[in-house]
Amino acid sequence: MSKQAKVVPKFANEAEERVFWETHDSTEYLDWSKARTSVLPNLKPTTRTISLRLPQHLLDSLKAAANARDVPYQSLIKVWLQEKLRSH
Repeated sequence: MSKQAKVVPKFANEAEERVFWETHDSTEYLDWSKARTSVLPNLKPTTRTISLRLPQHLLDSLKAAANARDVPYQSLIKVWLQEKLRSH
């Protein structure tokens, strides 16, 4: 960042801060080139319900595999999808 960053003001509450950032450019206040990635393990990911049609034999196999692992079959599907995406 070539110019001096502005000082981020103190906010009385989250609503005030939200209004501020909706109307100001954060690059005038923060040097994003120095930003680091951080992991927030306690945050729950946003989920969305979907409808997925599966052949009955596949659903039966998934339920059997989940039962053998003592987990809900929906959770097993999510784990397997995530594993497959990571390996891809």
